[in-house]
Amino acid sequence: MNLLNVVEKELGTKNEFPRFIAGDTITVHYKIIEGNKERIQQFRGVVLQRVGTGHTETFTVRKMSGNIGVERIFPISSPFIDKIEVNKHGKVRRARIFYLRDLTGKKARIKEKKF
Repeated sequence: MNLLNVVEKELGTKNEFPRFIAGDTITVHYKIIEGNKERIQQFRGVVLQRVGTGHTETFTVRKMSGNIGVERIFPISSPFIDKIEVNKHGKVRRARIFYLRDLTGKKARIKEKKF
């Protein structure tokens, strides 16, 4: 067995988050430490991709702040992530939806997956 996998099993903490994929709209509750105070900030946007496996997995979330697109990469095993809420499941056909960066207005919408 790989030595890295052994260390990951022993020291890694596994957070339980809901299942989400690219195209889903999620809200990430992220802990911010300012001086000696700690608060939780919400980052709501569309998941562009999920990369990696296990302890090194990350996901990219994009939101529009005014007319400017803001992207943030979150490690899935970060101790600063308080919780993740899935707001909408999007209907996309790709695992990485970078084409969303170039679209504006109604073309930038993602259809909601019906269950």
